[in-house]
This record gives sequence, structure tokens and C-alpha cells, in this order.
Amino acid sequence: VRGLCPLKQIFHQEGDTTLIFEARFESGNLQKVVKVNEFEYQLSLRTDLYTGRYTQWFYFQVSNTQAGMPYRFTIVNFTKPNSLYKRGLRPLMYSEADAKEHKVGWRRTGNEIKYYKTNVGRGRRQYFSLTWTFQFSHDQDTCYFAHCYPYTYSNLQEYLMAISKDEGKSRFCKIDILCHSLAGNIVYVLTVTNPTKSGKGTERKAVILTARVHPGETNSSWIMKGFLDYILGDSGKAQLLRDNFVFKVVPMLNPDGVIVGNHRCSLTGQDLNRKYGSKMKKSYPSVWYTRSMIKRVMEERDVLLYCDIHGHNKKQNVFMYGCETKQHSKAPHAHPHVFPLLLSKSCPDKFSFPDCRFRVRKGREGTGRVVMWKMGINNSYTLEAS
Repeated sequence: VRGLCPLKQIFHQEGDTTLIFEARFESGNLQKVVKVNEFEYQLSLRTDLYTGRYTQWFYFQVSNTQAGMPYRFTIVNFTKPNSLYKRGLRPLMYSEADAKEHKVGWRRTGNEIKYYKTNVGRGRRQYFSLTWTFQFSHDQDTCYFAHCYPYTYSNLQEYLMAISKDEGKSRFCKIDILCHSLAGNIVYVLTVTNPTKSGKGTERKAVILTARVHPGETNSSWIMKGFLDYILGDSGKAQLLRDNFVFKVVPMLNPDGVIVGNHRCSLTGQDLNRKYGSKMKKSYPSVWYTRSMIKRVMEERDVLLYCDIHGHNKKQNVFMYGCETKQHSKAPHAHPHVFPLLLSKSCPDKFSFPDCRFRVRKGREGTGRVVMWKMGINNSYTLEAS
């Protein structure tokens, strides 16, 4: 993960104002840049490794900036016909100078934002462009642009290291290795519950949370971090939850995809959230071991809830996908609408019940939500965040 930075073979002449682009760092994604004129650049994203698809996640560095000049960037090879960029979403920018001088981090930027169909295609695939204008605030600054707030594998490791070194938190948060990814990166599993008096605790029900099966959906990692901050806190409610439940948490299911800057796939070029039913342990270790871990938990105790956290590129709000049959269970607490309805009542400004969907659509049989539901977890959900 922490490999050496690539050699900077950039031959820059005195007075050359061309921007310098770089994306060869953890989670970075940018394939090529063409300078159209002095302040206009055309950018192409790299597809997920070993695929010809999934250009969505971008994260790159820009240096040799000029303050106050009207720059235009156009990313020319998106493949989705629809996007939140049509509905007010703006790209993110981070300025090293602003961070140092004003303690300002990532912020939304850009004017004249348009997302539109281009005249270019490849085979039967149609491309779409995102264009925006902006001005840098500082000369000779180093800035970063991203699709969503980055959260790298190193960020996760640092976070878990801080928990393990915290005397209080490490008493009720156990960090284990679930498995190793194809590239040899650790997939972590956390067990969060208050210590029990001897022999007690098997009556505690389990809650299982997973995140970041799709690398470009970084908001799922931030939601997971928010959950962990809360459940590891010393509030009365957090204590009560730890007294009554065992939380099993897999915070990053696809570390390889996160590291290389993929949007959706693992190093097999496959969407892991369609592989939960697969028996191919070697090809999809993280989802295979997650499913096995959940089976073991189900043998020990009741599982009250399973939730896999995602980000959504086309819909607004926070909402859930659940699983329901035509014959609902007679037990009202097992009705799949109940938990999302409770969420919408407790945080109506953030969670949207009308955006929730409960029908199991064709092609979704291999998702975590459907596989866990078929294994016997009634409350089995995907949480989606705009």
C-alpha cells in the first residue's frame, strides 16, 4: 500500500504554465489528459482493472496552478446516462495551501457544470462527459479533485490502529483478520460488545454490518466510521447497545479495489456484490469468508439485522433496499418495512422511506442482502446514501 512514489519525470521549462497532473497514488484514478488550450483540459478516466467498464470514480492531483484564471476540466468517458451531476452535485477539491493557511479541507467546487451525451462511443458503448469551470485560489498550489470524499485503505488502518491502542475501546472492540485479499491485503472484522459475566451473553442478538464492497462508494466508509465512532463512544445509548447486542463489522470488503482506484470491481474484474452465493473461495475471499462468518454467528445466536452500506450515484437521499415475499411473515417485527420506517421516523431530515424498495429484482440474487435473507436473516438490507 505504501509503495514509493513514482519517479517524477516531468521536464518543465521556465514560464511554462501547463498544469501537471498525477494520479499514481493510493486510490487515485486518472488515465490521460489532453491540453485543449491554455486553460482547458480534457480528461479520461481509467476503467476498473481487467474490465473495459466502470468509469465513475476519479481522484487526481494538479500542480503548477495559476490563481484567478478561468480553468475548464471535461471528463470525457463516463458510461452512465444519468448522474447526480445533472441535479446539483459538484466535484470535490482539496487545496494544500488552503489546508495549511485556513484549515480548510475538501470542498465542493465548480460552476457551469454539465453532464451530457457525447458524439463519441466505443462499439455499442456510448460515452458521457462531465464539464465544469473553476478558479484556483493560489499560485503554485497543489490541489486534488475527487468524485466523493476519499477514504483509503491506509485511512482505515490508521483508524483501527488508534482503536487498538485505546485502552478503553479495546476492551469491548476486538479486531481480527477475516481473511487476506487476492493482493494479500488484510480484510478486517471487528467484534463490538461489552464484556459479559461468565457464561452469560449467548442470549445477546447479533447485528452484522459491512461496507465498501464497491471501492468508488467512499461515502459508505464514512458512514461506517460514523457508526463505529458512535458505538465505541461512552454515551449511555452506546453502552446500552453494547450490553444488549454483539456487533460484527467488516469495514472494507474490497481493499484491493480501493487501493488501485477502481469504482466497482475487485482484482478479478468482478463485482463482489454479485458473488455472495459463489463457492469460489480463492477468487472472492472477502465475500466467501464474510458469508462463512455469518453462518457461524447464526449457529451461536439470533441475528437481528444484516446491513451492507453503499453509495448511490443517481438517486438523492439515504434509503434502503430490503427483501420481501408476497406472503409476509406473521411476526410483525419480521416485516421488512419496519426497520426502514423506524429510521425515517427517527431522522426524517436524512432518511427517505419513499425511496426504499423491497422487491428482489432479477440479477440481484448474488447480493449480500438477498443471500443473507435466504440464509434466514429476516431484516436484511442494503443501505444506500447519495
